[in-house]
Amino acid sequence: MPQQESRVKKSLLNARVNLIFYFLTLILSFFSRKIFLDTLGADFVGLTGTLQNLLGFLNLAELGIGSAIGYVLYKPLFEHDEGKINEIISVFGYLYRWIGFIILGAGLILACFLPLIFPKTQFEMGLIFFAYFSFLASSLIGYFANYKQTLLGADQKNYVVTAYFQTATIIKTLIQMASAYYTGSYYLWVVIELTFGVIYSFILNWKINQVYPWLHSEVRLGKQLFKKYPEVMKYTKQLFVHKLGEILNSQTKPIFIYAFDSLKIVAYYGNYTIIVDKLVQLLANILGGVAASIGNLVAEGNEKKNISVFWELMSIRFFVSGIFIFAVFYLLPPFITLWLGSEYLLSDAVLILLLINLFIGLIRMGIEQFIFAHGLFYDVWSPIVCSILFILLAIIAGRLWGVAGVLLGSNISAFLIYCIWKPYFLFSKGFKLSVYKYWKEFFILLILMGLAFFSIGYIVNIGDFQKYSYMSWGMWVLFACCVVVSFSIVYLVILYLGTRGMRNFVRRMIKK
Repeated sequence: MPQQESRVKKSLLNARVNLIFYFLTLILSFFSRKIFLDTLGADFVGLTGTLQNLLGFLNLAELGIGSAIGYVLYKPLFEHDEGKINEIISVFGYLYRWIGFIILGAGLILACFLPLIFPKTQFEMGLIFFAYFSFLASSLIGYFANYKQTLLGADQKNYVVTAYFQTATIIKTLIQMASAYYTGSYYLWVVIELTFGVIYSFILNWKINQVYPWLHSEVRLGKQLFKKYPEVMKYTKQLFVHKLGEILNSQTKPIFIYAFDSLKIVAYYGNYTIIVDKLVQLLANILGGVAASIGNLVAEGNEKKNISVFWELMSIRFFVSGIFIFAVFYLLPPFITLWLGSEYLLSDAVLILLLINLFIGLIRMGIEQFIFAHGLFYDVWSPIVCSILFILLAIIAGRLWGVAGVLLGSNISAFLIYCIWKPYFLFSKGFKLSVYKYWKEFFILLILMGLAFFSIGYIVNIGDFQKYSYMSWGMWVLFACCVVVSFSIVYLVILYLGTRGMRNFVRRMIKK
């Protein structure tokens, strides 16, 4: 019982800190996006987004080592084995140092192709190269200096990383906003980005040394200790393929959009995804902190408790996901119109496809948390198939329908792997239960969400209330409060009456 209380307490603390910084950065991101678009231009915003996506491919060299180390740390953390933890972090530091050198080499090679990637742009190549190498340097800091932060995540103390990282992000963004507004300098914007990456690294490592004064990892010993932990390489090889699929699916979307359209459309698409990504981040902030708690729970070996907690978390995930999807569907178009102007609106088809993509991603996160906690990484064929399907479908549909086609390809491939295969994999190999039990509960949750969605949506549509949200920010806020609160109350009642998972969760919260 004390162990369970500690897990719940740490999870709630992670969620609380994450939520505080989430709302601070959420408000700031909209103001900063508006200023950057107005002062630096949509093309520059599209350029930096595309460069960062290109550099995202270099993170393939990470090979999933961070995730493998996080999993390997669960047991020694549960047993408070400080000596073993020091050894594992030393191995981690050694591997990450080599990965940093690999990424540096790959980054230098990729830089040679920048003139071919950006043949038609209003920016001089000097600026493109300067931004590229600044982003590359920021990425390398994580491999050479910030590797110890994995311990905080595995130890259910990710709130420490969140607090320092988000504080640095907020200050950095405020300075970038002032710089863009008063100088309009592209170079200064990039310099600020790099400078704060360095500052954050120093502060984070100082804090880690305070939290773990007994942590004395030595990178030079990592090579000797590496053979002592063969499971690290085993899980790394498996996680590498999963990471490859994840990066291909996420990082190539803007690149495909750029290929079939322009940097400006990449920026327009980014206006939508910055909001959708913030919602994903919100749910990750609420429930992401329980990942280490799940790993700790699985380490106990009580599968009956595991499956009960799984459905509690899935009920909450459906509840929050339903609110997000309903809110985005009715609030995003008028928000974009009031925020940037109606000329920045994309088609309704893009919005619907984004919502489907959002739903699949949110549900996938819940399933993969338990897959990760059970160490089930060996289905390496699944991300390969998902990536091949996505690329083929995105190329075919992208040529036909542009942004909508790329999203359609992403949705089809993700649905087949993450909504069909992954639940089967978890229940058959992890919980050792029939996947029928999953589908039974899943469709009940899906039907209940649809019931709430269409009941409140019918009232909104028949009264044509949405038109008022386009008139002013005050009307948008009023409309948002009315529809989101109404939907949330109705949906919570429906879930409480219709699912055991929600009832168990509410009782747990009342006891706390």
